[in-house]
Amino acid sequence: MTKIVRCKKCISVRNKVIYAFFALFLFGSSLPVFGQALKVNELEYFEKTGVNVLVFSSEYNGMFFDEKTAAVEIIQHGVRTSTGGAVRLQNTPEQWDLVPKLIDRKVDRENNTIEVTMRYEELDFDSRLLVSSKDKGVEISVFLDEPLPEKLQGKAGFNLEFLPSAYFEKMYLMDGKPGSFPRYPSSNTKIAPGAEKIEQFGGHTTFDNRGKDEFIVPFPLASGKTLVLAPEDPEHLIRVSSSEADLMLFDGRNVAQNGWFIVRSLLPVNKSGKVLTWYLEPNAIAGWKRQPVIGFSQVGYVPGQKKVAVIELDKNDTPLKVASVLQVTETGEYVEKLKGAVNVWGDYLRYNYAKFDFSEIKDPGIYCIKYGDQLSNTFAIGPDVYNTVWHPTLDVWFPVQMDHMEVNEAYRTWHGEPYKDDCLQAPVNWQHFDGYRQGPSTDTKYKPLEPIPNMAVGGWFDAGDFDIQTGSHNSVISNFVELWEEFKVDRDETYIDQKTRYVDIHRPDGQPDILQQIEHGVLNLVAQVENIGHPVRGIIVPNLHQYHHLGDAMTETDNLPYNPELKPYETDGGSSGTLDDRWAFTNRSSFLDYQTAATLAAASRALRGYNEELAEKSLKYAQKLLEEADEAVKNASEDSDQPWMRRMRVGADLTTVLQLYIATKEQKYIDRFEETIWTVLDQSDRGSDFGQMFFSSRSLNPALQAIPYMNAAYKAKLKTYIEKYRESITKMEENNPYGLPISRSGWGGSGMVVNAAITNYYAHKAFPDIIDKEQVFKGVNFIFGCHPYSNFSFVNAVGTKSKKVAYGNNRADFTTIAGGLVPGLMLLKPDFLENKDDWPFLWGENEVTIGGSAEYIVLANAILDLVNE
Repeated sequence: MTKIVRCKKCISVRNKVIYAFFALFLFGSSLPVFGQALKVNELEYFEKTGVNVLVFSSEYNGMFFDEKTAAVEIIQHGVRTSTGGAVRLQNTPEQWDLVPKLIDRKVDRENNTIEVTMRYEELDFDSRLLVSSKDKGVEISVFLDEPLPEKLQGKAGFNLEFLPSAYFEKMYLMDGKPGSFPRYPSSNTKIAPGAEKIEQFGGHTTFDNRGKDEFIVPFPLASGKTLVLAPEDPEHLIRVSSSEADLMLFDGRNVAQNGWFIVRSLLPVNKSGKVLTWYLEPNAIAGWKRQPVIGFSQVGYVPGQKKVAVIELDKNDTPLKVASVLQVTETGEYVEKLKGAVNVWGDYLRYNYAKFDFSEIKDPGIYCIKYGDQLSNTFAIGPDVYNTVWHPTLDVWFPVQMDHMEVNEAYRTWHGEPYKDDCLQAPVNWQHFDGYRQGPSTDTKYKPLEPIPNMAVGGWFDAGDFDIQTGSHNSVISNFVELWEEFKVDRDETYIDQKTRYVDIHRPDGQPDILQQIEHGVLNLVAQVENIGHPVRGIIVPNLHQYHHLGDAMTETDNLPYNPELKPYETDGGSSGTLDDRWAFTNRSSFLDYQTAATLAAASRALRGYNEELAEKSLKYAQKLLEEADEAVKNASEDSDQPWMRRMRVGADLTTVLQLYIATKEQKYIDRFEETIWTVLDQSDRGSDFGQMFFSSRSLNPALQAIPYMNAAYKAKLKTYIEKYRESITKMEENNPYGLPISRSGWGGSGMVVNAAITNYYAHKAFPDIIDKEQVFKGVNFIFGCHPYSNFSFVNAVGTKSKKVAYGNNRADFTTIAGGLVPGLMLLKPDFLENKDDWPFLWGENEVTIGGSAEYIVLANAILDLVNE
């Protein structure tokens, strides 16, 4: 008998092979891809199935510093989970810490490398980053031409940030030692003297140190040479290793709620050339394909409207030929009502798109869409699906945004009465961190930091922060007047008492909420004109540690007027030495004067019979501002203007004179309107998404709204412009599968879509033979879920599935305020549209604004009007 001898090494190899085959059978495609290398594609980022590594496809823009959308980023299995790969100067950089400027970017597709040069202008410090394909990942190397300057020793390091919500309930291994990603920040910190900290933007500070010269320094959660993130989850598994410097894992949320998990290595001292090397290997699941996204309206459809689902597909996916609509019966059964063709639309950005038309389904009921093995959530078809979609916005979201009021809802107080200490004159030659700027003069009778009386009245918080933006107020009030006059909105679900400064949600008080909201906004505008002398760009807190405030607005200041005779944090009971009062940025603008005049003229009509005194003031100040703006434009120097400023000046008064004519019926105003409107229409740029938005809001909308006050010849002439506008719609339908303006900037495009749909409404009402009402329905379908990336409704708490988080003042609680419209889809260059619903802190995607939400209410009522046609 022959004896077979097997060595232990052979048995071990055999067992590993057997285990690998068993694991492949058991787990299918969840195993890592072996051998597939990342390659630089035509769009100049590293790519392989399931993984992209972007290297400064987007750069830090410097305005809001770190938006978490720049530098080295990882998109893993269709989700962006990492950002901010760059040389940084803090363990856990905050939004307002210095960021490097991109000086140069070289892409070598042949050798699969991307090299960038970064510079900190403030510190005269340059570094280079070389990212190259290696094995199953990339090698990241940092180069310095000179050794680190002494000031940056122990501070400069290479950071890569990882999205906390992607790693909640997951583990990590640091040199084989396990740890858990904390759901809430809990790592250790220490206090260090302020002299050790690299200054933040403009000398500001995010830390309210209460007069102590110190700051918080977080300790790492773990450190070592090799870090494996989420080893138990193939979709998020990433390996990072460094043979030279230690890797440190930090939790950035210790110092800022919008912080990410950060992997960091310090740059060595007294070394130049290649000073640091990482190997980064994001796992890629074999044969991975992104699950199709079935885009449809989460609100549903009325029986007679066109119903088209847009299906977003991985570029390696093969579109199916058919899809189905199922009805859910009273007994819970799913009954197929339609099986129809799926028509391929084609490629747009990084995905392929197909459409499924199920317009023939008209019977009221509960339905869902089946595409392959995927079954969508349910939605409704019925005659009244749109009836209440705007109620949360007017009933909840706007009351919560009301400034200078205590706002209550049942057992909950949203906020107390804030900013009783409004406001101080902003100092001259001051650049604010939120984009406001005060020039060399105040344009008022007030000295810098002098209190401006009687300003603690009316207004709304502009967005997720707590400033008063006059331009946004003008937009809201004008839209609310439109709701009152055009759509007769008289809903009453809110108790608003200006005398006691108290608001109670879901409590009728016998007055139309729209009129009360118009009054609330106008009170602040009139206070600006009466006490400052003219409208101001904005009123905002002066300190960075106030600006990022989360929670009750009443606690952002001490609500005591500033008294320079007292020391900081000292009070005499009626005033305070703490310089926390909001500042008014008061430089005058003829554009803002015209805009505010238009708003006040419109508001004067709505307020007649409700608040006569305020109505009279509104009309008086509207006429005053028009005269003063005309004089300012007349005396302006053409040489001092940029070309775009001179172009914008034409027609700046268009809406003003139209609204004044409607308010007064004085012929001079309508004559002036007609003299200007055709010039403005002729110069409008309709060659881009932004151009269409600009064309619609600045010229076409007022042109259409003027029709009832003009003769037949006017309408006949306007028809030729509407025909040209229809051509721009056709081009847009060829540009993307949704046929709507999709933003390619750093702010989502929900507002552009809403604005275009409103324009289409008025165009349809005037010229139904040119603009079909489906162009309006298409806009609301997009907002309610028929859009890229996901199919969530972009209106909080509206639709079967809507946004779960938003960038509101309660964003730290990972929740929303009902009725707010988020910006939606933001393009991360070159081709990745994103709207995260597990991370509220990306304002370009999730920050709700008063202007956008007011326009949404107008669109919702326009849809109701079309349904009732």
